[in-house]
Amino acid sequence: MPSHLSADHPAAQPPGRGSVDALITQTRRLKGDVDAVRRDAQEDDTTDPQGRWQRALCDLALHQLEDLDAHLAQLREGPPAPAPQAAAPAAPAQGSLLSRVGSAEWNLLTDDAVWSEELYGILGRDPAAPPLTLDELPSLVLDEDRPKLTAMVTDCLVDARPIDGEFRVVRPDGEPRTVHMMGEPVLDADGGTASMWAVLRDVSALRRSQWEVRETRDSLQRHQSGTQTGRRLTVEPRESVVLPGRGPLRLPHGGAGSLDLAAHCLPAAAGSLTGGAWYDALALPDGRTLLSVGDLIGHGPAVATDTALTLGALRGMGMAGTDPAQLMSWLNQLLHANAQPALAGALCCRYRPDTRTLTWAQAGHPAPLLFRDGTGRRLGTPVGAFLGAGSGADYGQAEATLEEGDLLLLHTAGLMPEDRAHRLLGLAPRFREARTAQDCVRTLVEEFGGSGRDEDACVLVARVTP
Repeated sequence: MPSHLSADHPAAQPPGRGSVDALITQTRRLKGDVDAVRRDAQEDDTTDPQGRWQRALCDLALHQLEDLDAHLAQLREGPPAPAPQAAAPAAPAQGSLLSRVGSAEWNLLTDDAVWSEELYGILGRDPAAPPLTLDELPSLVLDEDRPKLTAMVTDCLVDARPIDGEFRVVRPDGEPRTVHMMGEPVLDADGGTASMWAVLRDVSALRRSQWEVRETRDSLQRHQSGTQTGRRLTVEPRESVVLPGRGPLRLPHGGAGSLDLAAHCLPAAAGSLTGGAWYDALALPDGRTLLSVGDLIGHGPAVATDTALTLGALRGMGMAGTDPAQLMSWLNQLLHANAQPALAGALCCRYRPDTRTLTWAQAGHPAPLLFRDGTGRRLGTPVGAFLGAGSGADYGQAEATLEEGDLLLLHTAGLMPEDRAHRLLGLAPRFREARTAQDCVRTLVEEFGGSGRDEDACVLVARVTP
């Protein structure tokens, strides 16, 4: 390919090798520092908008630093030596900087074009095919970007202006690419434009990173705005907010095998928004009892609406005699099909007093804990994904027979991580000494009420009476 020099501009001399080596060292050290920051951000909760924004910024910075590192390495090594005519040059590694930077020159006098092998790869063209002329090049470009390319080329050829702009192309395989083009006219001895050369760079990955930064920034701003709005709408003081599924349990007592019930909501740390944790107990027409606890993922006033919807549907299906597993399945479809899909963990138990039979199902939720004779254990957990996770989720069902004096503890995930359930099971001796379900709830509040948790938590205690 001819030298890309204007006739009236002397060739620039390469910088000293030592200064370039120093820049490469600084760039690689900075890459390592940015990558360390990115790894720290990656360990955060992936659902946090601020964390996603931080990781997107780090990805963008790494893309730019990797390109800078490769550019400096090329600058240090100097221009590549021409390859022998009989030997084809080795193809650059896929994804490397060299594979994303190509060059071309168009001779205006002969209408000939010369493309580098890398440019064929960027545009997805067969290297055996002839390079496209300037008149043919727009055929690869998206319709809306063609005027931009035409204007850049016209300004270069007519007014001898440098080219510096981007356009989008669609490769023959249908894959879109964003290409950044920089070039200059090559002048003849009379000052006329004899040819045009250009360097074309595939910046698709860089633009995707920049788009991700914008999207995560906007998401973070929306999240912060929603949080501020939620704080304004949350009634003060916090205790005055009446949420569905947290009221007093008014289940009739009496009869052999009946349940003594008590429940409580343990609020999150001061300053946290109200969450979607609930508990509920419902006397069914056939004499059975429906117990449930759950937690909708999210915060703020909108969660109260979703909680009311979930509880209303749960109670309605329970009154109709729906088994817990089927009930979980239909609730999952309901939340998944909602205009604003929600996710929830839930546990639903149906108790039959005459046989003391407990049947339950769960959806991404901690299993019930059973306390008997001063010891406690976790009941087996049937299969069940979060409610709202997908229309094809399966839900299993389990069954156990309780005895007089047994105590059943249901709690939401916000109380503590599941791997620390031993703390709850360790309360078995104190529960054995308790006379009522309410005494057990007081014990739970004493132990866990001041833990400064991030989420609201609900506990429901059911004790089988003689």
